[in-house]
Amino acid sequence: MNTKYAYGYVRVSTDKQEELSPESQEKLLREYAKNHNMVLLDIFFEIGVSGRKADKRPEFQKMVSMAKSEDHPVDCILVWKFSRFARNQEESIVYKSLLKKQHSVDVISVTEPLLDGPWGSLIERIIEWMDEYYSINLSNDVLTGMGTKARKEGYQTSPPLGYQAVGEGRPFIINEDEFKIVSYIADQYDNHNRDFTWIARHLNSAGYHTRRGKPFEGRGIERILRNPFYYGLVQWNGIEFIGAHEVRFTKDRFDARIQKMDSKYRPKKRRNVSTCSHWLSGLLKCGTCGASMTYNGANHCPGFQCYKYAKGQHAGSMFISEKKITAAVYEYFEKLFSGMDFEYEYRPEKSSDLEIQVASLKDELRQIEFRESRIRLAFEKGIDSLEEYSENKERLKLSKLEIEKKIEEFSTPSDEKPDKSVVLDQLHTVYDMIKDPCVDYETKGSFMRSLVKDIVYDKEKGQVIFHLYLSKPA
Repeated sequence: MNTKYAYGYVRVSTDKQEELSPESQEKLLREYAKNHNMVLLDIFFEIGVSGRKADKRPEFQKMVSMAKSEDHPVDCILVWKFSRFARNQEESIVYKSLLKKQHSVDVISVTEPLLDGPWGSLIERIIEWMDEYYSINLSNDVLTGMGTKARKEGYQTSPPLGYQAVGEGRPFIINEDEFKIVSYIADQYDNHNRDFTWIARHLNSAGYHTRRGKPFEGRGIERILRNPFYYGLVQWNGIEFIGAHEVRFTKDRFDARIQKMDSKYRPKKRRNVSTCSHWLSGLLKCGTCGASMTYNGANHCPGFQCYKYAKGQHAGSMFISEKKITAAVYEYFEKLFSGMDFEYEYRPEKSSDLEIQVASLKDELRQIEFRESRIRLAFEKGIDSLEEYSENKERLKLSKLEIEKKIEEFSTPSDEKPDKSVVLDQLHTVYDMIKDPCVDYETKGSFMRSLVKDIVYDKEKGQVIFHLYLSKPA
């Protein structure tokens, strides 16, 4: 008997009680391989993932891609049951046909042996149809039960990060270890203006992972920040109610955050600076097609190339070296400071933005008032001397006056376009930052993006065109 090579595929949906555990499925696959003279090269695990859509199963896609490779690594794929491969018969047929006809790779169920020939294929289709029928009907029954429970204000959805279920539809309770992560995310976004990707990166660097043990991603951070469950609202399939679970965030804070997300100006298709590999990444645009120019620092001559050219979507290289574009940026700033005229787009802040800033400043005022009471108490108890008390009181008074002045300014915003001198003052600050070799790329990128909308490189004309904007009130 010739030795065959195989991959194993194990999939378990966490909400299915009738399934074998991943360990049990793996054991069956290994036993089958041993008994049938097969070498099991690798086993791909998909835990807690539905089988209804193949494109939502990354390990499945990875396995199929490897099985299709030119070196033909395997002869077959082993699964516990055909339903593990796919619960959708249409997708099952597509992938099986692709693997079998184009790459001679069979899909074998270790618990559902088939006859050779057309009868075996027919039986396989019947098995898949029965599995799919069962899955659909089970899903309908489950959804009906969940809808009834939701209308009775019961908890049946999976708890978000920071909470854990207690069963029987009772309110979720806080998981203190997880909630520390949620609090950190909210604090960094609400109070420190960190973007989603920055937050994800720093959580990963600190050794934290999602509930499924995977690294955090920017889109996952955004979902957490937009989830109304954290202020008390329970949602399920169009049904909403204020739950009885413990909350640590107010609705006002949530609403302010959503306003901030939805109203904050950001040029279209602009990436977060923390995702970029160079401080000019995301700013450079191709003068021929308008596409972004991506940075490649691995070549002997680091530089930027048009994304569409790199994908073969238009002829002619748009490459510009890092050295050349950096020099062009410096030259542009220096010409501005020497008196060259320029235009800029003014974007006055929306009222919602101003309201958020005023609310934040009022919070600072309340903090100062609290500190005032603390230093007064310290003086009365003899902890601080009269001199120390007077110094602390004066310092807090000056801070209070400064904040009150800002509140007054924000409360009476002007839509009048600021003078160019305002832009020049800010440009000087940006220039100092990008010229400083001690400043990291994220900081340089953030400062550039505060005033530069984009930089268009026109290779044919040999021009670098800068588009500036100002979004803050004068």
